[in-house]
Amino acid sequence: VQLQASGGGLVQAGGSLRLSCKASGFTLDYHAIGWFRQAPGKEREGVSCINSDGSTYYRDSVKGRFTISRDNAKNTVWLTMNSLKPEDTAVYYCARAYADYVEARYWDLTGNFGSWGQGTQVTVSS
Repeated sequence: VQLQASGGGLVQAGGSLRLSCKASGFTLDYHAIGWFRQAPGKEREGVSCINSDGSTYYRDSVKGRFTISRDNAKNTVWLTMNSLKPEDTAVYYCARAYADYVEARYWDLTGNFGSWGQGTQVTVSS
C-alpha cells in the first residue's frame, strides 16, 4: 500500500495549487480518502475527505475554496485549492480510510485512516 502526495509549492496569497494523491498497491474504489494538514507546532487536522460514493466533507475554513475529487480508474485523488491564504501553510498528507465510507461526524479523525502518504509542503506567502 502506497500513497504518493505531490503538487505542493510556494504560492502567493490568493493563488491556487492542485495536490495529487496517487495510490498504488490497492484498489482505490474500496476506500474513502482524506487530506490532512499539519502546520509547525500544531496538531494534524482534517482538510477534506471523499468517500467511495463521491460524497465529500470539508473543514469550515476551506469550504468554497478547496475541492476534493477522485478518479478511481487513475487511482488518484486531487485537492484543488483556490484563494489560498497564509494560514493554509502546512504539510499536506493524503490518507486511506479503513472503510469505503466515513460518516460525517468522523471524517476528520486520524484514527479512521490506516495508511498515510509522505506529505507535500504548501507555503502561502502574504
